[in-house]
Amino acid sequence: MARVPAATRESVPQHQQHAFDAVVQSRGGVPRTGPGSIMIHSPEASRRASHLSEYLRRESTLPSHVQELAMLVTARELDCQYIWNAHAAAGKKAGLSPELVDALREKRPLPSLQPIEEAVIRYGQEFFRTHRVSRGTFQTAQEQLGVQGLTELTMLMGYYGMLAFCVNAFDGDLPSERTEALLPV
Repeated sequence: MARVPAATRESVPQHQQHAFDAVVQSRGGVPRTGPGSIMIHSPEASRRASHLSEYLRRESTLPSHVQELAMLVTARELDCQYIWNAHAAAGKKAGLSPELVDALREKRPLPSLQPIEEAVIRYGQEFFRTHRVSRGTFQTAQEQLGVQGLTELTMLMGYYGMLAFCVNAFDGDLPSERTEALLPV
């Protein structure tokens, strides 16, 4: 159960009610689970974050399987059940092997990987575990993705890190229709 009650138009500051209305309209209702249900408590910040999300998810130069892999690496490294549940099936649909997804979830040795997959995983794991990226890991990721792609990968992982922080800190609820096995944490 989440640590704060669901936001309502009346629970947000009056000067942000227009932003609350915009978020609700864009989402088709007040978000009840996940990071959206938390971020709407600061409607203007939520509205602005959605612009970044829209770019990173819909206009980025990163292929969809790389985006999904980046989200899964972030979810796994930050033990975020919600993001894992939201993206494990999508990752497989985008072309990630079920063996890779399962190995990430279980923190088992990874199967044979494409060079771009290996670069993304190593880049994310190294950053989340050490708070830095070594020169070699950076160089390999840049060779696979280019400067713009690596910049977008970094921003995507950072954005999903923010979402994981919101969900984990506020103890956000998983959707009732979850489809994926829980992360062993």
